[in-house]
Amino acid sequence: MEAFIHQVFAGLANGSIYASAALALVMIYRSTGMVNFAQGEMAMVSTYIALSLMHAGLPYWGAFFLTIVLSFIGGVAIERFIIRPVSHGSELSVVTVFIGLLLIFNSIAGWIWGYSIQQFPSPFSQMAFLNNSYISPHQLGAVAMTLLVLGLLYVFFRYTKMGLAMRGTADNRASSRLAGIPVGRMLGIGWGLAAAIGAVVGMMVAPTVFLDPNMMIGILLYAFAGALLGGINNPLGAVAGGFIIGVVEDLLGVYVGNELRFTAAMVLIIVVLLFKPAGIWGKQTVRRV
Repeated sequence: MEAFIHQVFAGLANGSIYASAALALVMIYRSTGMVNFAQGEMAMVSTYIALSLMHAGLPYWGAFFLTIVLSFIGGVAIERFIIRPVSHGSELSVVTVFIGLLLIFNSIAGWIWGYSIQQFPSPFSQMAFLNNSYISPHQLGAVAMTLLVLGLLYVFFRYTKMGLAMRGTADNRASSRLAGIPVGRMLGIGWGLAAAIGAVVGMMVAPTVFLDPNMMIGILLYAFAGALLGGINNPLGAVAGGFIIGVVEDLLGVYVGNELRFTAAMVLIIVVLLFKPAGIWGKQTVRRV
């Protein structure tokens, strides 16, 4: 029983990472109607930037927050100069751009920083008061960081004028324009926030999986499965789906085998798309054709 509880806690720790990545996917999906396949690579590049800042002499938290700011600016720039010009084209054009960004970021990271695996420091590993028998200090710190990010986003979207404007833009762009909301600016800020969340995800997961240009491929797969399970148009549902995926994945790894972790995620994606495309807590949309 103790081993089972340990795996559940470890799964929740992993699930917090998937939940954050799923939230970033949902934010871009609600603004473009597309899944950003380059989300993981953007997070990976942000993590390399953080490591470079540390090597340049910045302390961990200084590099952490500066990376978040730089990632936000980069996300806004990507939306403004790359996504917006093709947003009025076909869906295939936007998907092609996303895949192109994935390959570009992966190649650039390998060209600049190399493909060898590098260690990334954890700010929580030396905190003795976080030690317990069920979850490591870094895992507990990562969960706390994820909950903090989710709490800040909830306050932002619920109680600030800009957050309400972004919610209105996501729900109905035409009505938002008529209400005087600068839709283009809101979309750019949404991309910036998604990139900033991705940076946090990358810096939280890198101490566990180590840093290399391909480190986010599996994370993004689990995040996508969590977003689909909970509802890719429902931020809270996607977060809940990420936590569920984390627990299920960890339990499968122990009681069934590590070989079936990715397989289980892919099966779950197919099952959800077949029987409940909107997800458990997602909102089904009907379009008149």
